Amino acid sequence: MPTRDESLDIEVDGQHLAATLVSPAVFVPGVLFVHGWGGTQEQYLSRARQIAALGCICLAFDLRGHARHASLYESVSREDSLRDVVAAYDRLVAHPMVDPTAIAVVGSSYGGYLGAILASLRPVRWLGLRSPALYRDDDWAVPKQKLDRARLSEYRRSRVTPAQNRALGACAQFQGDVLIVASEHDTVIPHQVIDNYRAAFTRSRSMTYRLIEHADHGLSDPKSQLAYTSLLAKWMTEMMLGARVGEHSPEPEVAAPVSQEAAERPE
Repeated sequence: MPTRDESLDIEVDGQHLAATLVSPAVFVPGVLFVHGWGGTQEQYLSRARQIAALGCICLAFDLRGHARHASLYESVSREDSLRDVVAAYDRLVAHPMVDPTAIAVVGSSYGGYLGAILASLRPVRWLGLRSPALYRDDDWAVPKQKLDRARLSEYRRSRVTPAQNRALGACAQFQGDVLIVASEHDTVIPHQVIDNYRAAFTRSRSMTYRLIEHADHGLSDPKSQLAYTSLLAKWMTEMMLGARVGEHSPEPEVAAPVSQEAAERPE
């Protein structure tokens, strides 16, 4: 087993003794969870605890405009949110036990959209997207709450290519493993958006797609919550095991259910 050395100074009776601490050079994957618009980190904590039990270090956080920064809800732009996600990623990677070459990003809806873009700015090995949202590039700096909802709805029902959208363009360049999870009865993210994301991942090492039957966008049914948690846990387990043995051929199945999360508000 490889080891690492750390020089120490031991103080005793006014003297300083030179010492070297030798410990196993153990580095583990890091997992960043990005909640959707109107959500909070609380929605991912139970899942983060389960994934951490696989031998990972997980980080969930609150985007600006949410939780303690709810006063900014009306003024937050996608640029603000992306800066939040990048800062959270950098904080996770700075952990001394995190392997910077083994980072997973898991995001729901708005968080999935941001996670996809993050993958073009920072090294990401695994990308899990649940009902990822899609937005026009030309109104990037507009506060999210001031976007033209009718125009956005029309955009999400159209075929969009990687050349036409920043998030999809990032997906087209992504070479890691991907999980895409959709809801059968999602009235916020049309299935065309999911098709656009699936079509964009032309260079990914693997892509797993799953549809949660009878589920809405926010997974308001406890059974849908459990189904998503099971899919995510199973996929992450296979990704972690595959990384350890040098294999990357996931075949996700439904695993044992865990606790629920609160439903997110529309994106």
